[in-house]
Amino acid sequence: MKTHNVKKPFGVYSFLIALTIWCCASGSTTEQAVSGEQKEVGTQIGEYVVTTFEDAKGSLWFGTLSKGVARYDGKTLTYLTTKEGLPSNRITSIIEDKAGNMWFGTGEGISKYDGQRFTNYSTDNTLCDNRVSNLLIDSQGDLWVGTWGGICKFEGDQFIDFPVPVPSINTPINEDTKNWITAFLEDSRGNVWFGRDGYGATRYDGKSFTHFTKDDGLYSNNVQAIAEDHAGNIWFGSRVAEKDDPDEHKRFGPGGITRYDGKNFIHFPGIEGLNENDGYEIYVDRTGKVWLGTINQGVYRYDGEVFKNYPVPKPIMSITEDQKGNYWIGCAGGLYKIDLNDQVLNITTNGPWN
Repeated sequence: MKTHNVKKPFGVYSFLIALTIWCCASGSTTEQAVSGEQKEVGTQIGEYVVTTFEDAKGSLWFGTLSKGVARYDGKTLTYLTTKEGLPSNRITSIIEDKAGNMWFGTGEGISKYDGQRFTNYSTDNTLCDNRVSNLLIDSQGDLWVGTWGGICKFEGDQFIDFPVPVPSINTPINEDTKNWITAFLEDSRGNVWFGRDGYGATRYDGKSFTHFTKDDGLYSNNVQAIAEDHAGNIWFGSRVAEKDDPDEHKRFGPGGITRYDGKNFIHFPGIEGLNENDGYEIYVDRTGKVWLGTINQGVYRYDGEVFKNYPVPKPIMSITEDQKGNYWIGCAGGLYKIDLNDQVLNITTNGPWN
């Protein structure tokens, strides 16, 4: 781990780079059996459901890579697209501010939605890069923006670049993704963490930066997800860096899930899919259980002692627990739900929603 003093801030896209790596097949229709009869065939919410979110009113939001935002308000599924005012139908991040505004990270900038109209931001009005990957509103109400060109913060009426030092590493860098900010986390102590593709993870305490890399114990420097559990452990999901190698015979290496307890980095080699693999999603639910998404081994729920597997059949991109205790799983291949009976259901435009 290396620490830097802080300096004052100065100043080919799409998640498809990562998704292409996954090489997954996804269906567009499905049928649900109900009481021995077949329901009407429904289409998938989106071919790629990359982000899931529940707002303060209980509405569910699903970001897709080609169909905009899908919203389910408990009764009706509707879509918000460029026709309604979004700058792009490629949605990569969804958050809500204290005033109830929804913020969407897209492939063409940021959009704020107040329920009636959209206010869009791009490089034309000081956004650091239009290829937005992650959004975070911290405990102070500050908006952080992660892009494929670095980080910026929204301050009043403009975006200010937030440069992060580059750690010393001894692994190859992919020039296409080296400035990609892959994840954000504000931990329970107020530190802000950044996931970085090729440079591991960086923790910012308000004054200085501390870097965590493969040399410290991470599986890979290509960190894709960061979460904190109720005990204060930091979990990292990373992808196999070797998959960037132009030689297809060398695209194998360490990746997956790492837990950091403040001193030690712990791996889980005995759990299939959590090592020598890509880890794109980690989610901690209200009771403190840690949910770990895999590429081809479904979802694991870890209660601190036991890993329980749920056979979601597609690569996992996002997990959200709703107010009722259901888990909504965004996938490369559609939307799934783990219900209160632990059933895994594919949710299409026809549901089943309840």
